[in-house]
Amino acid sequence: MMIDITHLCDPHHSKEPIVSTETTATPVQKNPPKGIGAMAGAMFLMATSAIGPGFLTQTSVFTVQMGAAFAFAILLSILVDIAVQLNVWRVLAVSGLRANELGNTVLPGLGWVMAVFVFIGGLVFNIGNIAGAGLGVNAMLGIDARWGGIIAAAIAVFIFLSKRAGVALDRLVAALGAIMILLMLYVAIVSQPPVGEALKNTFLPEEIDFFVITTLVGGTVGGYITFAGAHRLIDSGLTGPENIKNITQTSVWGIIITGIMRVLLFLAILGVVATGVTLSKENTAADAFFQAAGQFGLRAFGVVLFAAGLSSVIGASYTSISFVTTQQVAPRTRNFLTVAFIVVCTVAFAIMNSAPQKLLIFAGAFNGLILPIGFAVVMWVAWRRRDLLGGYKYPAWLLGIGLLAWLLTIFIGVKAFSGITALWA
Repeated sequence: MMIDITHLCDPHHSKEPIVSTETTATPVQKNPPKGIGAMAGAMFLMATSAIGPGFLTQTSVFTVQMGAAFAFAILLSILVDIAVQLNVWRVLAVSGLRANELGNTVLPGLGWVMAVFVFIGGLVFNIGNIAGAGLGVNAMLGIDARWGGIIAAAIAVFIFLSKRAGVALDRLVAALGAIMILLMLYVAIVSQPPVGEALKNTFLPEEIDFFVITTLVGGTVGGYITFAGAHRLIDSGLTGPENIKNITQTSVWGIIITGIMRVLLFLAILGVVATGVTLSKENTAADAFFQAAGQFGLRAFGVVLFAAGLSSVIGASYTSISFVTTQQVAPRTRNFLTVAFIVVCTVAFAIMNSAPQKLLIFAGAFNGLILPIGFAVVMWVAWRRRDLLGGYKYPAWLLGIGLLAWLLTIFIGVKAFSGITALWA
């Protein structure tokens, strides 16, 4: 049984449910959340948002195309992720302002421009995320993919309607992330990948494909995915200069978790590719898991795809609504708006049974335009607006790597704009 996932070109999806304390337009000191649940939730929301159905497809196709040399592209994507996420998490969480609120503070109206990009991209991508989750249910249980997508959306709605939506969100995304890691680890071990060759190509690649690198970077740290974890941390109340240690630790662990998931998926598929088996072009990822572990592997792929799709539905919905509202909006109101967002996407999916490829490409291009703008705001505040950071002195080394990463996001944004013009030419 093969599962068609080629139409899922959404690189992420992404982002977070809505649980926040009331704040004003200026940074407000909040008491840090009790325990590590909120920190774990922010970490895994970031990681699972980055590993969506589109990422599974990209990684599978590029691993087949490049073999062990793809390890170099993964390394670069992780390094860029580090440079971007360390800056985004630190600036947003220390200021206590979400990206859209920070944008409006720096330049009135800029935050709403970012919000429009995020909302449009999230709306279209969520259809692809629901479709991916549905295909996962189909691979697991043989249930029709359309009903599988509706089931996944219903679970997401239940989370946001919960009286303790924040706690439910944190626990679910952490559980989904752990499940994906364990299953990918199992398949990676069973497939017996050439780890030595992969390690060599990580630093001395036999082939370098800049198109692949740009696509991977744009698909894993581009757009609103970048802001998912930081927004969740803000809504959890862990903000201000006095919490800089916890903010940094949470962002670093989120990056590590994301990196582990990427590497394990790569190794799982590489082990199959190294045997010389020709994988299905229509169902590369599903076929790789099947070749590695038989029917169990196919079911495991279904679980991974379902977890990736569901977590991306949650992440995309949460972050999209967090961009078009402020922290002054009551958490319960934002939860209902998120539910409405999911319902609209689900109805569209049920009617079309998939996201039209042209719309996904268009949304992906929009996704590529968000990060250069949003990250520019982050770097400007880090460099010139110490008043928004509560007097916190920003590290020069972090500014340096942030600037380099921002230049790369501009390149990705130009490529994205070219994609929009070519699409509608």
